[in-house]
Amino acid sequence: MQKKDYHTSKNQIIGYTAGVFDLFHVGHLNLLKNAKGLCDRLVVGVTVDELVKYKGKNAMIPYEDRAEIVRACRFVDAVVPQYDMDKLKMCKKLSATKLFVGDDWYGTEKWQKYEEEFKAAGVEIVYFPYTQGISSTKITEALKSVRGWSEDPVIKRKLNLNIEKDDDNVR
Repeated sequence: MQKKDYHTSKNQIIGYTAGVFDLFHVGHLNLLKNAKGLCDRLVVGVTVDELVKYKGKNAMIPYEDRAEIVRACRFVDAVVPQYDMDKLKMCKKLSATKLFVGDDWYGTEKWQKYEEEFKAAGVEIVYFPYTQGISSTKITEALKSVRGWSEDPVIKRKLNLNIEKDDDNVR
């Protein structure tokens, strides 16, 4: 069942956040939980596969599955596809008055400009700290390393030595 009704009465605060949400982890959960604590309705944009590729990455999990995982989270009221990087356009479309993003953007020239644009449109940007020690990128690298998917010759050699050692113990 899809949660589609993100438009609410005028006295409710609608919040919006967006991301790839690949390899869903506790950092994603913290973002959604904290965001929901500051709004009445939380709408989450999940980046479509084509936009992920445009950004020079590949999602491990297809869009439909990522959207369903996010949709199942109890803090999320609605999921929408994110087809482009224009968060202001989406906030306007949703009547969102809060945009939730990670604090790695805070204070950058780009986001200082965004803050002015969003403020003029009546949207507050709320920065949340990233959960230390976890990210989809770190999980991907760990999987590459542990499963032997790494292209790094040093890691491959170490993994092969461990596999050979394990094989020797089995014989």
